[in-house]
Amino acid sequence: MQTTLAREITLKGAGVHAAVEATLTLKPALANTGIVFVRSFADQAPRKAAVSRTSVQATDLATVLGDRSGALVSTVEHLLAAFHGLAIDNAVVEIDGPEVPILDGSASQFVAAIDAAGVTEVRARRKFLKVLKPVRVENGASFGELLPYDAGFRLEVEIEFAHDAIGRQRFAATMSPAVFRRELAGARTFGFLKDVERLRSAGYALGAALENTVCLDDGGVMNEGGLRFTDEFVRHKALDAVGDLALSGLPLLARYRSFRGGHKLNYQVVDALFSDRSAYAVVEAPARPVRDTVGADMGVSAPVPVFAPEV
Repeated sequence: MQTTLAREITLKGAGVHAAVEATLTLKPALANTGIVFVRSFADQAPRKAAVSRTSVQATDLATVLGDRSGALVSTVEHLLAAFHGLAIDNAVVEIDGPEVPILDGSASQFVAAIDAAGVTEVRARRKFLKVLKPVRVENGASFGELLPYDAGFRLEVEIEFAHDAIGRQRFAATMSPAVFRRELAGARTFGFLKDVERLRSAGYALGAALENTVCLDDGGVMNEGGLRFTDEFVRHKALDAVGDLALSGLPLLARYRSFRGGHKLNYQVVDALFSDRSAYAVVEAPARPVRDTVGADMGVSAPVPVFAPEV
């Protein structure tokens, strides 16, 4: 069945780029609402943007959503990763600032808040976006691709940085709420000390600090306490991919592979998928799913098509 939050959640904090304080309220929503952001303003009526590829305004250093009037809210990827990773289909996100709070730089505090509030089913079967054939995007040495995969959502992310603390790292797993909590939710965003002045002069990273960002200089990791995972860098890139791929609007039945990817590449792959009507179908979980190891965790088994490209 589709899911939503059991009760309302409120979080507060500053954004990593704009450094502006914002209050974030996550609310339960009806079936088939999806995830919807509602931005409030002091001098105008609220505006909203549903989470979909058509709402994307920018993907340079964060994923930015908006409407026809322009951008509404940025850095949505960690919150979307928490929703997608915990298999939450419907929620309304009210925010009174331009950017989702960065909190500790990961999705862990969003996950903790959602777990404390609880998740409940709604009276509608869950729908999935099933990838039917490979879709690939290449940007120089980088690539991202979605491949058919019937056992849920599999993530295979590889990164390469010319820094001794990172080098080449790879993360692979078939996602489930348990796997997301354990393997990805705590992985923090990261950056390099040498880039700070340039980013801030361009209006970015104004709220970045060691409390919310893993920072590297020539000697290695600057944060007291070091890393949460030995390969925290690739795990955070995988977390970002979970959030960015939520722009598909539905949970995926697919295998996602990327090399040297980021927000822009993740979005381009979603856009390429929807640009080919033969590459996907919307399928629905059966009324009485057969529970197996994968199905019990993912909430899907032998999905039944309700919408296909030829319809």
